[in-house]
Amino acid sequence: MPRQRRWAPIALAVLGLVAASLTATTTHPARAAGTYTNPVLWQDFADIDVLRVDDTYYYSASTMHYSPGAPVLRSYDLVNWEFAGHSVPRLDFGAKYDMGNGSRAYVNGIWASFLAHRKSNRTFYWGGCVDFAQTHLYTATAVDGQWSKHTTINKCYYDAGMLVDDDDTLYVAYGNTSISVAQLSADGKSEVRSQQVFQTPSNIGTLEGARFYKRGGNYYIWLTRPANGQYVLKSSSPFGPYSIQQVLLDLPSPIQGGGVPHQGGLVQTQNGDWHYLAFVDAYPGGRVPVLAPITWTSDGWPRVTTVNGGWGATYPKPNLPAPPRQVKPMIGADTFSGAALGPQWEWNHNPDTAKYSVNNGLRLSTATVTNDLYSARNTLTHRIQGPTSTGTVELDLSGMRDGDRTGLAVLRDSSAWIGVKRDNGRNRIVSVTGLTMDGSWRTTGTGYEVASADLGGSRIWLRANADIRPGNGRQARFSYSTDGVNFTAFGPAFTLKNDWRFFMGYRFAVFNHATAALGGSVTARRFDLTTP
Repeated sequence: MPRQRRWAPIALAVLGLVAASLTATTTHPARAAGTYTNPVLWQDFADIDVLRVDDTYYYSASTMHYSPGAPVLRSYDLVNWEFAGHSVPRLDFGAKYDMGNGSRAYVNGIWASFLAHRKSNRTFYWGGCVDFAQTHLYTATAVDGQWSKHTTINKCYYDAGMLVDDDDTLYVAYGNTSISVAQLSADGKSEVRSQQVFQTPSNIGTLEGARFYKRGGNYYIWLTRPANGQYVLKSSSPFGPYSIQQVLLDLPSPIQGGGVPHQGGLVQTQNGDWHYLAFVDAYPGGRVPVLAPITWTSDGWPRVTTVNGGWGATYPKPNLPAPPRQVKPMIGADTFSGAALGPQWEWNHNPDTAKYSVNNGLRLSTATVTNDLYSARNTLTHRIQGPTSTGTVELDLSGMRDGDRTGLAVLRDSSAWIGVKRDNGRNRIVSVTGLTMDGSWRTTGTGYEVASADLGGSRIWLRANADIRPGNGRQARFSYSTDGVNFTAFGPAFTLKNDWRFFMGYRFAVFNHATAALGGSVTARRFDLTTP
């Protein structure tokens, strides 16, 4: 779990780094034909779990309060990824995930979960601790198929990683500093044994973010020291005893201004090579994945392949067969042509499904009467492509009613938007800033207009361009068009907040909510995510 992740480095700076002599890196090998560049994907996909099934790779990530949760990406080369689905179709964990009774679940929900595959029944398993109370497991036979809740274990497997052993036994490694291993029942629905297997020495500090592997008869628990280190435990038994080595500490980042690569997971290719897919803190954009080769010492310890003493900005591409097809790009146009939203979309909290439909456009009926966008249901979000990208949504406004507010936001705990307000039978184009939350994720500002103009017609294109490179002072800029061709800059630039504590990075968000009464609607005809 990432909540304490920034405390550990502070403590460690004081305590010293006795394990530094164990730093486990190797120098860069000779270049092969073709390279890749880090980050392999510049979008916010943190707390990575990665695995291979036959010739296909899968990647699971955290989504906190966004629904559906736990996206699954798919790749055939570990470098090019596409959306495949979500492991948690709906955050079925209480009313706050529906924004029920005035409650909200910001920064709760899905974090540091696992994704595994069991060959014996050809089933994928996703599991995660929610609200520090219970661990929920979902299963599916295809990542882009129907996921169903498999079981709920009345115990929090904090920052868990699952291993399916050679004999088909299911193990889960979990914990913060005190690391434990649980053995699940054969059907994976309950715990049959749990035991603490390691206590992190005080001179190391916090270890968490477990992933669990087996190689050469040895068991490995892969642990992060948030947010600047990676360690690994090794044992000949799943229940220990384990010995420890440092994998990396304060390794220079491949992303200018970004943090140290850490957390994430290991994966072995079909050719026997190993790779480490970690993430880098890169706020305001969030946490983005970086890839590096792994080698092993003769006595079975992993080493990150470095470039000039750091995590490489480029490496030779993994030596893999040609992909069966090209993956679908992570950016581009969506005309909402099907009967359901694509997996690139996630709602801010669970949506009211009676208040939206997809059929040759996305119809968003107002679902909440509020003057607070953070409390409005059915706000639809899309990750921002880094380092800079542009989101453009085309809206049909003919169904708006007095008091309705619709627009395109740059959404996080400090937000701004461009959109349309309808009052007294007329529309205005507005630019609004000053939407803010405090550290407990309570709204402290609902926003105020910084630009306004009368608007005729019933169709508008709203555009936001966001620079999410890591660092201070990054900005988003808004514009609009009435013909989809000629755009007018509107309102001042909005400076993005790059604090880490909201965990999720900025997103583009399409919304429509009421301030007077329900009944209005807008239709999104098209959304484009383009670069820059």
